[in-house]
Amino acid sequence: MEETSNTRSVRPGEELPKEKIIQFLAKHHLIGGTKDELNIRQFANGYSNLTYLLAYQDKEFVLRRPPFSAPKRGHDMEREYRVLKQLNPFFESTPKVFAFSAAGILGVPFYLMEHVSGEILTAKRAKTENIAPETFMTIAATWLDGFIDLHAIDYRAAGLQDLGRPQGYVSRQVTNWGKQYLAAATEEVAAAKKVMKWMEEQQPKHYDHSLIHNDFKYDNVVFKDNGWTEIAAILDWEMCTLGDPLMDLGTSLGYWTTAQDPEFMKQGLPSPTVMPGNPSRSEIVQQYAVKSGKPVDNILFYYVYGLFKVAVIAQQIYYRYQHGHTSDPKFAQLNKASALCCTTAWQAIQKNKIDHLY
Repeated sequence: MEETSNTRSVRPGEELPKEKIIQFLAKHHLIGGTKDELNIRQFANGYSNLTYLLAYQDKEFVLRRPPFSAPKRGHDMEREYRVLKQLNPFFESTPKVFAFSAAGILGVPFYLMEHVSGEILTAKRAKTENIAPETFMTIAATWLDGFIDLHAIDYRAAGLQDLGRPQGYVSRQVTNWGKQYLAAATEEVAAAKKVMKWMEEQQPKHYDHSLIHNDFKYDNVVFKDNGWTEIAAILDWEMCTLGDPLMDLGTSLGYWTTAQDPEFMKQGLPSPTVMPGNPSRSEIVQQYAVKSGKPVDNILFYYVYGLFKVAVIAQQIYYRYQHGHTSDPKFAQLNKASALCCTTAWQAIQKNKIDHLY
């Protein structure tokens, strides 16, 4: 298999059983014959579910499974498979899925989907390629258009009306993310509890709802080519549900570091959005409102929520790393990234704005 910048050799301890995978592919009529060599590489990007690129004969597939020793919550492969399968006929940016296994050969649930070729813009790639500011303006516009299209999906037509409970969504999220943070805490972060209390008091009582992705950022989008004007696929649907689309926007803003942010924010929350040509967080909000035709009120709450959610996810992964459930060295500093998110959220509250926080 050709080595790409998005894949690497499989990490020790995270290997897949090749012969069993070949038999699984054959059982589901995805390959012809079982005598050839199966090549497996691992996608290097991402911090949650493990994702592998399988190459057999002239075909490629992507396999998704939960991390080793991970809690079941947030890693529901069957749910993600169902979402993709039902969305694909209604939303062309959804990858095709081929097969699901509840446990079987891996001892955990997993599924297979198509490998969509195209351009994935990671923080590492943005640093090594000389992407012009005007190109980033195109990238950001295409990304935002895809986000708005996703929020406009007719989820009832796709049979996903039971995917979540929109009523009370905001309140549940504020409560549940707070509980998850406390359960995964490894050190005292003064800003964390202040932010939790503020969100409890400031949460909106009335809001819209739609299908939401919950992790919509540059490196979860496959652009069709380096013209950057079309999205070939949107990846990583594990947290997709029905809820307030502005909470989805807030999560994306939580990852959206900019050139105007201080260096410690850029280092702690690495993102291609720091490169010249990307809009500010406030500009993203303004463009979202104009393009969607929907008002964006109380954006400070949604940005603070997004930062806190990113903090919890980072802290949960660090907790697993600290307890020896994963050995990936990129997890070693996530406690600091988590603390940074909490501190930045509190700073945004104090400043009453989402840009120029320090």
